Amino acid sequence: MSAAKANLEILPRGVQVALALGLIALLAFPFVGTDFYAQMVTRMMIMAIFAMSLDLLQGVTGLVSLGHAAYFGLAGYALAFLTPQGEAVSLWWTLPLAVLGSGLAALVIGFFVVRTHGIYFIMVTMAFAQMVFYLFFDNKLLGGSDGLYVNFKPEIALFGWTPFSWWTLDNKLTLYYVTLLALIGVYAFLRRLLWSPFGRALAGIRVNEHRMRAMGFSTFGYKLSAFTLAGALAGLAGYLWGVQTGYVNPELMGFHMSAHVIMMVILGGMGNFAGAIVGAFGFEYLLHVFKDLPQVGSVNLGKHWQLWMGLFIVLLVTFAPRGILSLAERLGKRRESGDA
Repeated sequence: MSAAKANLEILPRGVQVALALGLIALLAFPFVGTDFYAQMVTRMMIMAIFAMSLDLLQGVTGLVSLGHAAYFGLAGYALAFLTPQGEAVSLWWTLPLAVLGSGLAALVIGFFVVRTHGIYFIMVTMAFAQMVFYLFFDNKLLGGSDGLYVNFKPEIALFGWTPFSWWTLDNKLTLYYVTLLALIGVYAFLRRLLWSPFGRALAGIRVNEHRMRAMGFSTFGYKLSAFTLAGALAGLAGYLWGVQTGYVNPELMGFHMSAHVIMMVILGGMGNFAGAIVGAFGFEYLLHVFKDLPQVGSVNLGKHWQLWMGLFIVLLVTFAPRGILSLAERLGKRRESGDA
């Protein structure tokens, strides 16, 4: 079986149709759902961008990072620091600055991290992330454990010109579609990157780094570039998170957030970015379901949602190691064989 097929990089026709229908559903959702669920889906789309950024490392390049949330949280903090107490700032310069800051942090950390391999890479990424976490957690000047508020959402007016009255991120519908546009843009960019010479080199590193090095590829440079780009894209998601919630705290950089996004990538299926989107939506939906489980006798089932989520992930990995998308692929093949 080829590496591309093993990682589902080539999406079956049935999966492509399902993704197209999902996009149509996202476009129409705000007009049929309530404000509460529209905000919930906005959060899911932000987490999907975050999951795709990790999938570039984990699914495409084969680098498992336990500290990816650091770049997610840094961009949120950048927005909080760049926003004055009494007025809003422009999206058009704060967003690039926040993404650039996360990318630069990933570049500096990656310069040391990508020199390691295997379990050492995993532990060093977690160590750096924990250093960043405690830098903010223990420093009152940076908000401390209480975090920081973003009192005003960024302005999206072009040179002070607002074409419509709803052209503001305070409008939940506008924020929803700005996030959807970012999701589509990141997915299109990463899918194009996946099949570019750079993307194929990253896939080659995942399969056999020693052979790629013997062929003359500078694997260090490729891995560092992927690490930096993944950090910048995580920053995009973190910035949007800060815009939606209006609040950031050190927990956004913590180990638990990194573990959650790893589970999203595994849940959907690694190495194709569509799986990261499906995994993020699935994880957030299951999180909502498990937390709302009723109390049975003296046992509060919802309080122990981590247990049910863990069991679900274990069962999925056991019966569908390549994630939810592989299940869709199997169903499509069964229908084709049944029609035949």
